[in-house]
Amino acid sequence: MQQKAEPKRVRSLSFGIERLGLIALRYPLIAAAIIVAITIAACFGYTRLKVDDSLSELFRTDTSEFRDYEIISERFPSSEYDVLIVVSGNQLLERKSIDALRELIIELQFVDGMAGEVSLFSAREAPEPGTIPGPVFPAELPKGDAYKALIDKVRNNEIIKGKLLSDDGTLTLILLALDRKVVEEKGLGSVVEQIHDTAEHELADTGLRMQLSGAPVMQLEIRNAVERDRFKYNVLGFLFGAIIAYAFFRRLSLMVIAALPPVIAIVWSIGLFGWLGFKLNLFLNVMIPLIMVLGFSDSMQLTVAMRNRLVEGDRRIKSARYAVLVVGPACVIATATAAASFIALLFSDSALIRDFGLAGALSAAIAFVAGITLVPLLTRALIPRNAKAYTANLKSHDRAMNALKSFCGRIAQFGVRYPQGVVTVGLLLVIAFGAIYVTLPPRYRLADQVPDREQAVAASAQLDEKLTGANPLHVMIDWPQGKSLYDPDVLKVIGDVHSLVETQSGVGNVWSVETLRRWLAKTQEDTPEKLKEYVSILPDYLTKRFIDEADNSVVVTGRIPDVDVSDLLPIVEKLDGKLNGVRDANPGYRIVVTGLSAIAARNSATMIGKLNAGLTTEIVFICIFLGLAFRSVMVAVVTVLPTLFPVFTAGAVLAASGEGLQFASIVALIVAFGLSLNAAVHYLNRLRLEDRPGEDPAIGVERATVLIGPALVLTSLILAFGLGVTVLSDLPSLRLFGKLSAMTLIAALIGDLVLLPASVLLWRRFMRRLRPAPANRARA
Repeated sequence: MQQKAEPKRVRSLSFGIERLGLIALRYPLIAAAIIVAITIAACFGYTRLKVDDSLSELFRTDTSEFRDYEIISERFPSSEYDVLIVVSGNQLLERKSIDALRELIIELQFVDGMAGEVSLFSAREAPEPGTIPGPVFPAELPKGDAYKALIDKVRNNEIIKGKLLSDDGTLTLILLALDRKVVEEKGLGSVVEQIHDTAEHELADTGLRMQLSGAPVMQLEIRNAVERDRFKYNVLGFLFGAIIAYAFFRRLSLMVIAALPPVIAIVWSIGLFGWLGFKLNLFLNVMIPLIMVLGFSDSMQLTVAMRNRLVEGDRRIKSARYAVLVVGPACVIATATAAASFIALLFSDSALIRDFGLAGALSAAIAFVAGITLVPLLTRALIPRNAKAYTANLKSHDRAMNALKSFCGRIAQFGVRYPQGVVTVGLLLVIAFGAIYVTLPPRYRLADQVPDREQAVAASAQLDEKLTGANPLHVMIDWPQGKSLYDPDVLKVIGDVHSLVETQSGVGNVWSVETLRRWLAKTQEDTPEKLKEYVSILPDYLTKRFIDEADNSVVVTGRIPDVDVSDLLPIVEKLDGKLNGVRDANPGYRIVVTGLSAIAARNSATMIGKLNAGLTTEIVFICIFLGLAFRSVMVAVVTVLPTLFPVFTAGAVLAASGEGLQFASIVALIVAFGLSLNAAVHYLNRLRLEDRPGEDPAIGVERATVLIGPALVLTSLILAFGLGVTVLSDLPSLRLFGKLSAMTLIAALIGDLVLLPASVLLWRRFMRRLRPAPANRARA
């Protein structure tokens, strides 16, 4: 096999876009000045970048469900913005602990941004006619049997039991309402830290365990995790890429040529995000390792091609031109396929995922521009004019590259020897794994968005276990114009809705105006006038949790556990169905089930299903696109098996682990699929260059595999590690993203080195049998 034969000249696949690299090579000073100017501008853009810690952004859609959620968040600001203090311990109801808890409630009033508190000490005695009842806990706690009697009364109090105190008396919940404006002014981190430090100080000598949860705490933990991950991904991704580059090139100059373009691509992309007003979130944070691998995939291919020509004796300029003109077109097509995988995300209903898709498409283009301009520019700057001694040194340190070529040669020999067996096994695996993939159910839990190694998730798990749940579920009631809250028919509707919510299985800890009305009913004073009097007595922060008279609206709020959407959706749908009776009987009222849990339950399965359908469409589109780009029916056909193999393999692993299709997993499959095509494109590009008329197809297939194989292995390893580094994240969704992306990319490498060459060989042999006469033989 003549491996040193010059590839034939063929038409460019990319309309000459790759010639951008030749401009940088011809006018190096101008190109360097432009690159420096763009980099400086990008650094200013970087300073504008902010973190988005919203829990609801994933479900931001142009639907009535999300608009209802926005309405309730505006009318009842604390409904989704409570800090929950979970205090637990066997000694919780001892006298010393109760004294400490009461001191804690007092001290928390001095925390910045505190709007109000609901705790054990908010509960009142049973009402008596003509008097305002006092607190359940007296100013001076009794001792002995009197204290035991007090605790028995507390544990059976309707306001406290099952709502603020667990049935076994070992856990209590303190709700803190925050003033959003003050929190924005002082900083969420500062406010949460004050709450934590105050609680820790007051409970220090009690032996009780204290943890914080609630939306503000979760948002802070997400923000901190995103900021930590940003540094972690930058460092680890770059180090691994640089180490791989140096290990195989064994020259600092070649390592810089391969590793610097991805770094510049990150700076340019992140700077552009800042100028465009993007915010870093749990998905957009993946862009940092993603840009790194996009940049490395192009720069590594270009550097390997340039290095090979140096070893063959070409000068630096000629070597750089060769890399741009021969490898550049494949880089253009690989960038187009990667961008297409991101563009598919633009059709998602989620604004968060659409932003991720737009950012990814822009990053793919930026990574290409950085690679195609910087590699030839750095080659001119770092490789000496007379490269004889330089290339001699390269040959003496070529052991790693030669070993990789030998490995790829053995794979190529196996593939061309048993192409039918390879394709048959691959086809059977794709069918088997595909059958598993289509059965994957959608999965979603709020906890998947939040760091699971910190206090918020642990505290929520305790509430799920002992107080029916930490996540609020709301029923918003709007009564007709001309009526007031205290009209008997308005109060009846509220009471009917409250009863349905509290009897719904899976929902507990239900609060509303009806709670106060029932409390007053014990003394037959549940008249509208008496209710109005008590509402006026209660502090504003408490009434505003449930009443918005200006908008003729009230809310009934329950708590539900953080369970998978497959378990949560039936609860929401059953409750909504029961409420139809109230709606039918009161046509002038608007009654909606809402809250973050409700929109997550309703929308997540649909959105994941649409993303999955988008992946299917993308696979078909990409195969057709590659066929058109290479102007070959063969390419459109033979790429089907190697592109399906990694996607279905990852799906089978998801099924085996019981994880199902989550937002992170389907986005990982879409992105990794687009990136995995990088290797296929470069292999097909090399194959068309190595094609020789009249030659046995097996020889060309084997030669192309040996020549391009080392670069494919290196880039796939860098791609897999660059995305796989997210397994170190504190966010479970990003860990899943990293694991699945790395797995998909390694499976794609197997498909590209084993299944793709075998498929090409079978196609060509089949076409030869159809056209046996040499005069009629045409290249597929």
